[in-house]
Amino acid sequence: MSYLSANLNMLINAVKKASASLNRDFSEIEKLQSSVRGYKEFVASAIKKVENNLRVELSKSRPSYAFAEDNKPLPNGPHFIVSALDGVVNFAHGIPYFAVSVATYENGQLTAGVIYNPATEECYFAEKGAGAYKEGFRNHERLRVSARKDLNECMVAARSLPLHENDHEIACCRKIQAHVIPAVNACRSFGATSLDLACVAAGKLDAVISSGNMASDIAAGLLLIKEAGGSVLDIEQKDIRSEDMDFVLRSGDIIACNANIGKKISDLLNK
Repeated sequence: MSYLSANLNMLINAVKKASASLNRDFSEIEKLQSSVRGYKEFVASAIKKVENNLRVELSKSRPSYAFAEDNKPLPNGPHFIVSALDGVVNFAHGIPYFAVSVATYENGQLTAGVIYNPATEECYFAEKGAGAYKEGFRNHERLRVSARKDLNECMVAARSLPLHENDHEIACCRKIQAHVIPAVNACRSFGATSLDLACVAAGKLDAVISSGNMASDIAAGLLLIKEAGGSVLDIEQKDIRSEDMDFVLRSGDIIACNANIGKKISDLLNK
């Protein structure tokens, strides 16, 4: 179809091909859970295979692109931001809520992104200026964020426990516990931020609020939400009249939501 560019088609095909081994490994994970050492090694091996496959497949079409690495500054030139497995714990426990996520970053901005759950074969994708979609058999479904305005009617995915023991993340989580959770209709923690972001783009969730995220787990999802008409802010952003996607990507502290509730959530978190 016209909106599926050659670049986006390349990304989708590369992600699906690279993650084929992950789907096979997921079907075997239950057999290994009785052996703690065995299943941990199995999961690590499964992730490594996908990482290697992604590098091979993506480099075929864009050999000059670098690959961003977690916990390191993003490269200066064009590069891929790759998460071989977001939702590792879910995968390890046989829960089919995990994803492979890939984004392209060019000229200082996110330009394309793909989020794929091999267990359910759900594929979400977006390209800057061309909208966000969920793959369909014949026609792809255009994604739109929800239109809810009242927080007490909203369902959000929020991380209320820190991933890392540092003061900043602990403070953010305390704010979420104290101010956001009591204000919304329902709060969930599903364990795979990339898929949570895709759910916001699809209007299933109204917001994702969490700190300490790796760029690899949020890059494609942030673009999806923007292309679906949503809002992307930093948790501690003081002036929300404009958005800075690059800053949010690098900080990892996100309020990603429909455009109606961004200010309300920001106000709660910055009292």
